[in-house]
Amino acid sequence: MADAQVTCITKPNVNSSHEHITHLGNPTNQWRWTREQVIASIDAGTNTFFVIDPANGVRANIGVVRESGHTPYLRTYADGQWNNNLLSLSQCPI
Repeated sequence: MADAQVTCITKPNVNSSHEHITHLGNPTNQWRWTREQVIASIDAGTNTFFVIDPANGVRANIGVVRESGHTPYLRTYADGQWNNNLLSLSQCPI
């Protein structure tokens, strides 16, 4: 199982804090996956994904959130709580 640090995201509208994330990536390690690919990989147990909080250096793992009637989405989980660390990441280069 690979452990992959996510350092950037892609959203359809860069300025919206409520848009869904379409891609996650790490330009330094030269990868960019769709949200669906990341969800499938987490579900299959083939990879783990995480972010590092730049303010305190704390790791937050990325998990799949499934709410009834909604498309699965990704959020970070740290200190026993779901949070929105992904939305604070910069946009991935195209």
